Amino acid sequence: MDASTLFQKIKEKESFLCIGLDTDHHRIPEHLQYMEDPVFAFNRKIIEATHKYTVAYKPNLAFYEALGSFGWKALEKTIAFIRQTDPSLMVIADAKRGDIGNTSKMYARTFFDHLGCDAVTLSPYMGRDTVMPFLEYEDKWVILLALTSNTSAEDFQFFRNEVQGLALYEKVLLEASKWDHADRIMFVVGATKAERFAAVREIVPDHFLLVPGVGAQGGSLSAVARYGMNNRCGLLVNSSRGIIFASDGEDFASAAAAKARQLRDEMALLLKTRGLI
Repeated sequence: MDASTLFQKIKEKESFLCIGLDTDHHRIPEHLQYMEDPVFAFNRKIIEATHKYTVAYKPNLAFYEALGSFGWKALEKTIAFIRQTDPSLMVIADAKRGDIGNTSKMYARTFFDHLGCDAVTLSPYMGRDTVMPFLEYEDKWVILLALTSNTSAEDFQFFRNEVQGLALYEKVLLEASKWDHADRIMFVVGATKAERFAAVREIVPDHFLLVPGVGAQGGSLSAVARYGMNNRCGLLVNSSRGIIFASDGEDFASAAAAKARQLRDEMALLLKTRGLI
């Protein structure tokens, strides 16, 4: 999936929503806990209820790896069900890996060859060598952590190089935008840092941004769109807990659908306001 195809999907669905499948098995409704695979049973219902409103799903690997082989099998089944439901949906492995050499090659095989994901989140701390093995795969994306939504992001990401006058996150954006196949690089920019989007767009005006922090973390969708949207939308806005755990009862799937539809409707208005649909 290239950027043009992704933008076409955004226009068709009038949505730039990404739903995070941060499926905490402790929060799965009680009536599913007795099933053979509660995690997959939960994810399946969420996907069935919400796929009309989203262009991407983002399983967070930590919630599956914590369950060992059982969780990995649930992840495999979840990705297969997304493909069965709508093969055009983007699947993002939220893994935040970051290594070099053969280790990085093995991670790329895991997420692209074995799991068949379209994109993976990476930490760019070790530089270009971390990213290149992933970009060797055609039509696959890497999503680099740049400016995250957590409070302690300021511990490192705002450290400023006095010679270049750049904060660390700005250096990440600038350097990565020069790499080979940079058209398949996205950047994570948190919704709770909406005031920074204008500066981000000065450095990477054309790249897609994956934006967490809308929903449970309190980020503003309208502010993100105001400062971060470009002429191809350029945004995938993620909501995880705010959608998938909208209810802890037997109506969890319909509650998730209602939250996803609400966000999609807001996104459609923002896209129309910008003349993109």
